[in-house]
Amino acid sequence: MKIKLSIMLLLTGLSANMLKAQSPYVWKTATSGGYTYKYVTGDPTHSRFYTLKNGLTIILSPTAKQPRIQAYIAVKAGSKTDPADHTGLAHYLEHMMFKGTDKYGTLDWTKEKPLLNKIDDLYEQYNSTKDEAKRKEIYKQIDKTSGEAAKFAIANEYDKMMTGMGGQNSNAFTSFEQTVYTEDIPSSSIDKFLTMQAERFRAPVLRIFHTELEAVYEEKNRGLDSDPRKVQEALFAAMFPNNNYGKQTTIGTIEHLKNPSLKAIRKYYYDYYVPNNMGIILSGDFNPDVMIGKVAKNFAYMKYKPVPPYKFAPEVPITSPVTREVYGPNPENLTIGFRFPGASTRDARILNLVGSILANGKAGLIDLDLTKKQKLLSGSASADILKDYSVLTLRGTPAKGQTLDEVKDLMLAEINKLKKGDFSDDLIPSIANNYKKSKIEQDESYVQRASNLMDDFTSGVDWRTDVAAIAELSKITKADIMAFANKYLHSNNYVVVYKRQGADKNVVKVDKPPITPVEVNAGKQSPYVQMINAMAANSVKPVWLDFDRDIQRAKSGNVDVLAVQNKDNSIFRLYYRFDMGSWNNKLLPMAAQYLQFLGTDKMTAEEVSKSFYKLATSFSVNTSTDLSHVIISGLQENFGPSVTLVENVLANCQPNETALASLKARMKKSRENFKLNKSAIMQGLVSYAQYGADNPFNYTLTDKEIDAVTAQELVNILHGLTSYKHTILYYGPQTAAQAGSTLAQLHKTPSAFVAYPAKKQFTRVNQPKNTVLFANFDMVQAEIQWVRNEEMYTPAKTSTAELFNAYFGGGISSIVFQNIRESKALAYSTYANYAQAGKKDDNDIFISYVGTQADKMNEAIVAMNELLNNMPESGEAFKAARENIVKSIETERITQDGILFAYLAAERKGLTYDIRKTVFETAGKLGFTELNAFHDTELKGKSYTYCIVASDKRISDEDLKKYGELNKPDMKQIFGY
Repeated sequence: MKIKLSIMLLLTGLSANMLKAQSPYVWKTATSGGYTYKYVTGDPTHSRFYTLKNGLTIILSPTAKQPRIQAYIAVKAGSKTDPADHTGLAHYLEHMMFKGTDKYGTLDWTKEKPLLNKIDDLYEQYNSTKDEAKRKEIYKQIDKTSGEAAKFAIANEYDKMMTGMGGQNSNAFTSFEQTVYTEDIPSSSIDKFLTMQAERFRAPVLRIFHTELEAVYEEKNRGLDSDPRKVQEALFAAMFPNNNYGKQTTIGTIEHLKNPSLKAIRKYYYDYYVPNNMGIILSGDFNPDVMIGKVAKNFAYMKYKPVPPYKFAPEVPITSPVTREVYGPNPENLTIGFRFPGASTRDARILNLVGSILANGKAGLIDLDLTKKQKLLSGSASADILKDYSVLTLRGTPAKGQTLDEVKDLMLAEINKLKKGDFSDDLIPSIANNYKKSKIEQDESYVQRASNLMDDFTSGVDWRTDVAAIAELSKITKADIMAFANKYLHSNNYVVVYKRQGADKNVVKVDKPPITPVEVNAGKQSPYVQMINAMAANSVKPVWLDFDRDIQRAKSGNVDVLAVQNKDNSIFRLYYRFDMGSWNNKLLPMAAQYLQFLGTDKMTAEEVSKSFYKLATSFSVNTSTDLSHVIISGLQENFGPSVTLVENVLANCQPNETALASLKARMKKSRENFKLNKSAIMQGLVSYAQYGADNPFNYTLTDKEIDAVTAQELVNILHGLTSYKHTILYYGPQTAAQAGSTLAQLHKTPSAFVAYPAKKQFTRVNQPKNTVLFANFDMVQAEIQWVRNEEMYTPAKTSTAELFNAYFGGGISSIVFQNIRESKALAYSTYANYAQAGKKDDNDIFISYVGTQADKMNEAIVAMNELLNNMPESGEAFKAARENIVKSIETERITQDGILFAYLAAERKGLTYDIRKTVFETAGKLGFTELNAFHDTELKGKSYTYCIVASDKRISDEDLKKYGELNKPDMKQIFGY
C-alpha cells in the first residue's frame, strides 16, 4: 500500500465570475438515461459528474480505446482525521477493507462472530493495561483467540474475486485527506465488480487483524529505514505545528501502533465512510447512460450521514527560518519548504506554475542555473497542493565538497531571481505548450484520466479549472508571478531540513510480537464468492498483433523505418535505436550524460535547453547494456524543427572542458551516493549472484578511467553516433512513407555504416551449492533475495511460467504472500518470480524476495525455503490465477509505439508472432499437475544464492552460515569502483 501526496496542476489566476463570462469552459447540466449530471463544456475527456440522492458522487469518463475500466473508490478522509489518541487508524482501516464482510471471507459467520467480538474486547483491555506482564498475558489470549477465529475465515477472498474477473493492480493508499481503493478491471466484468464493491463497503469485518497489524509494523519499520520519508515528516512537522499535516503521520506513532483499537477503527469507518463523503470514479470502455444506472442501483443502500468537520487552529506566520536535522545512511541533501494557502484559493492555483518556473526538468531557473551548470548534483522544485494549506518544496543534493548551507544559498538565490522577474519572457508560454502536450498524453490514458478526476475530487478542486488550465495559463504574466513571489517568498519564512549522513539515534523499531501462524483456508470458498464467479460476463475477443499488418515499413535513406500511425491526436514519438550499449563501449553512457551540458558551435547549452522546451519537445540519449536510443517526442506541428535541433546538437556539440571537469566530479559524487543506497547494493549482489565477481553491474569506469577521459573523446562518440547502423521507430500522425520522406531530408547518415565495437561477454555462474552474499547496511529491516540461474530461454515454457508466477509468487492471493505474510506475519513485502530471458541466447532467472524485520529473518528464510521445496495446492487460487491470465490477455490492447517495441522484443527472442496468442490458447488447459511439475523441476531441491542486505549489528555470521557458504564482498567488489 502506498502513501501519496496530492499534487494538482491548477494554473488560473482569474476569478470564477470572470471565467464564466469569458471562458468556453463552464459547468452545464444535462439529463440522459434517466439521470441528471454536470459536465464542463470543452472537456476533451467528456467526464460526467453525478450526485445520487444519498450524496454519493459518481464521476464517469468514457473512452473506448481498451476494453478495460480504471476504478477508484475514494473517501475524503485520511490521516488528518485520525483521532489524536489513535494515529495511523485510517491506514489500518485501509488494510482491513480487503478482509471481507459477513458474507465473504468467512466459512461460518455465526461461529466466527463471537470470537471476533472477544478479540475486540481483548484489544480494549490490552490498550488500557499498562503493566507489561499483564499485557503479555492479554496478548497471548489475543493470539490464541485469533487462531481460533481464523479457522472460520478465508483469507483474501476479495483478491481472489478480483483476480478471477481479470482485475489488475488491486491496491489502496492513504494520505492526509484521502483513502482511495483502486482497481483496473475488464469492462466485461463491471456487473461483478459493482456487486462485490457494494458488498465490500456495506459492513466490513475486521478479521485476521493481528497478522495484518504485524504487516503494518513492517511498513512502519520500512519507513524508519527511509530517509526521504523522515525528511518529509520533519518538514511537515515544522511547517504545520497546528494542523494534523504536521502533528500526525499517516503510518502513526509506534505507541499507537502497539495499542490498536478495533472499536475505534470501526467508529472511524461509520463516521467517514458515508456516501456524501465518498466518490466512485470510473474511466474506460462503457456507455455512461448505462453505467450510471448500474452504479446507482448497487450503492443506493448507503445512507446520508453528516461528516464530522475537521477543525484546527490557523498556522501562525513563520517569521524566522525553522531548522530541522534528520540523520540516516543515505547521502546528504537539503529540503526547503514555504507555506501557502490551500487548494481552493487563487494563490494555490498559481503555485504549480511557480514550481515549473523554478524547475521543469529543462528550462526552469534551477535547471539552467544550478543543474545545467553543475553547481549542484541535483535540484528540484515542486508544489504540494493540499486542502488546508499548500507547500512549495525545494530539494537539492550537494556536489562533491559542497556543504548543505551552500546548497541552501544557491537555491534561495533562485527564489530571489523569481521575485525580481529574472527569467525568460517566453518561459510561461513554453510551460503552457508543454502542459498542452502533457494533457493530450494524459487524456489518452483511461488510467490517468481517472487519477486526475480522483485527485480533484478528494481535494475539493473544481474540475473546470483543470479543463481550462491551458487557455488560462497564457493569461498569467511575469508581473503576476513577481507579485505572487514577493507576497509569499521571503528571506525568513521557510523551513529547512538538513538531511545528514550518520546514525539516527532516535530510531526505535516496532518489536516483533509473538504470533502463532493462523489458518488461511486458501482452498476454501464462500457461497458469496461462488455467486460472484457464476455471474455472467460479456465475452471479449482478444486482439493479437500481426507484425506485418500492424507495422508500416519504409526507408529514410539507408535506414529502416518502422512506424505506427497516430490517428487520434498530434503527439509524435521518434526513436533512433542502436544494437549497442555500455558493453560495447563503457564511455557511451558518460557521453550521453555529457551531452546535456554541451552547446553547439552557435548555441549555448542553456539555449539548447530553452529551445527544446519552447517546442514542447523532449530529447534524450539513453543507453543500456546492449541497446541505445535517441528519443524525441513532441507535437507533430514541431516535428521538423525538433528533429533539426536534435541533429544539430548531435553533429555540432562542442567540447567543454569546464563542463567535463564538473561532470567527472558529479559522477564521482553520484557513485559515492550510490554506495549509500540499499536498493543499489541489492542490485549489485543479485548481479554478483548471477555472474560472479565479474558481472554487468560492476562493469563500469574506474575512477582512474574517468580521470583519463577527454572532452574530445566524448564529443567524437556523439558526433559519430548516427554513423552506426540503427533503426528508426516512429509513432505519430504521418504514415511510414511520409515520415521516411521527411526524415530523409533531416537525418543524414553515411553510405555505409561503421561496425559496432566488440561487445563484452558475461557468463552466468553455475550454482552447485548454496551460497550467501551479505552486505552491511544500517537499517532496521533485513532484505533477502533468493537467486537462481535457470536454463536458456525457450518459448515453450512461457504459458507455464506465467501461470506459475500468478499462482505461486505474484499478488496478494499468491501462495507466497498467503503463507509468509497472511498466515505467519513474517513480512510486509514478499514475492517470487520466474523471469524468462529477454533474448533467445540468454538464461531465465528465478528470484524470490522477503523484506522483514531483522529479528524475523531466520523464520522468513525457513518459510520461503519450505515453499521452494513444496508448493501447496489450492484449487480455488489456481483457478483464479488461470482465469486472470486468460481474461487479462483478452482485454489487453497493445497500441501506439507499444506495437513497435512488442515486435522488437519478440525479434530478440527469435519470435515472429505475438506469443500472447499461444499463452491464451494453452494456459487455460494447464492443470495443477503440470504446474507442480514445473515447480519441482525448476525449484525443488535446487541450490540458491541468498543475497542479504541488513545491519551486521542485527544479523550474525552464525545465522548467515546456516544457509550456505558466506561471502561478504566489499563495496568496491560490488560496484567496481
